Amino acid sequence: MKSSEYQHKVAGSVRRWMAIAAIAASVSVLAGCAHQSASSSVYTYGQAQREQIIRLGTVEAVRQVVIQNDRSSGAGALAGGALGGVAGSAIGGGRGQVLAAIGGGILGALAGDTVEHRMAQKTGLEITVRLDNGETRVIAQEADVSLGVGQRVRVISGGGPTRVVPM
Repeated sequence: MKSSEYQHKVAGSVRRWMAIAAIAASVSVLAGCAHQSASSSVYTYGQAQREQIIRLGTVEAVRQVVIQNDRSSGAGALAGGALGGVAGSAIGGGRGQVLAAIGGGILGALAGDTVEHRMAQKTGLEITVRLDNGETRVIAQEADVSLGVGQRVRVISGGGPTRVVPM
């Protein structure tokens, strides 16, 4: 086997393993995003079996908001950069191949970061509640419970997030 054929086979094997690593990193990003919740129906293990305070009130306003998880793992950029670099390295030869790999890595990292950022967004509600004692509270939570103006609700708080749930 000629040395150029051997180098070509080794380079192909390296690219294959880099692609597998990038895909594995992408899957870990997806798995990490799946555990975040701002739902009124989700309690963490540490919040279970803890006493909560309930206040009664009436919904005065509801508006849609976006809930953004501001903790970025960086895995999206890492996986995108690896995939982009592998894809770019398959283009051309010599210096052109190196430049394509670098460009692919940069563009892939930007795309991966954008995808991770978008996956960390959830549709939410900003709910204004007039409590029975006359105070007004505003709570943002996931839009997984239907709430409307004039609806009677329970505002649950203490030892964690505050939740608004229908009566």
